[in-house]
Amino acid sequence: MSFSDVVEAIKTVSLDEKEEIQSLLAQYLREERREEIYQNYLASQKEEKAGKLKFSSDIDELIQFLAD
Repeated sequence: MSFSDVVEAIKTVSLDEKEEIQSLLAQYLREERREEIYQNYLASQKEEKAGKLKFSSDIDELIQFLAD
């Protein structure tokens, strides 16, 4: 089933069903975003343990980190 088929199918359902689909999509998007954040967290932990992360409170140094 293609994306356009899904869109066309959604057009045919009732308002209540469309609202339920909207709610489910919002929930799925939140879950995916949480998983993405968690995976980024795990990756940053590995980088820290490997000594690849640099920390500073000096704004000029932070700008230089971004430029590198």
